[in-house]
Amino acid sequence: MVILLVLVVFLYAFSSLKNEVRLVSEPHVQFLGDNNLFITHETVSKLLIQNQQGIKKASKEILDLNQLESALNSNPMIKSAEVSIAVNGVLKADIIQKKPIARVSTNASYYIDDEGRYMPLSSNFSARVPLITGSVNKEALSNVFQIAQKVYNDEFLKKYVIEIHQNDDNSIDLKLRQSPFTVHLGRLNQLEKKINNLKVFYQKALKEKTLNKYSKVNLQFDNQVVCTKA
Repeated sequence: MVILLVLVVFLYAFSSLKNEVRLVSEPHVQFLGDNNLFITHETVSKLLIQNQQGIKKASKEILDLNQLESALNSNPMIKSAEVSIAVNGVLKADIIQKKPIARVSTNASYYIDDEGRYMPLSSNFSARVPLITGSVNKEALSNVFQIAQKVYNDEFLKKYVIEIHQNDDNSIDLKLRQSPFTVHLGRLNQLEKKINNLKVFYQKALKEKTLNKYSKVNLQFDNQVVCTKA
């Protein structure tokens, strides 16, 4: 029994030591969710290597997974990252990308993500989202984010809205696909009511084939849709 116990302890210690000094393999990067990659596997692997010198020649014992996760999460394309290492030394990074819902196109160009934060453009993939134009400050995106989020989550708006324009007074105009008129929402108070009024007007005008007769549709007045003829 004593010999058997000593043998078990020896094998456990040997396997633990061997596991600790096992070298890390090439990082395995997996993107969760959307298949449209704004950041590449190669870029993520490079971030891992840059933030852990000699990662492919390092032992598991000295690898700092928290440091690697922090490095990945600091990338403006990445929403969250989880880094782990398997018993066989395979380093794995599970990546969730940010999701753009609108693209600012002013003196600077960038996306706004689904949490209302800045997201840079990608040379790898371009998202088909509405443009945001006009008076937009990267440090104050809450107003345009509110309407962009509404457009993204509403089937009608997502289908038709191609541009969100913010005026100097923070009032909002919309441009719709294949429609000549501008929709003036005004301020974003009572937004749900204004959008419902727009839907009713659009369906009625579409049925009557009068959409091309207007240059402006004003929704800023309570319970009214004021149209200006072209």
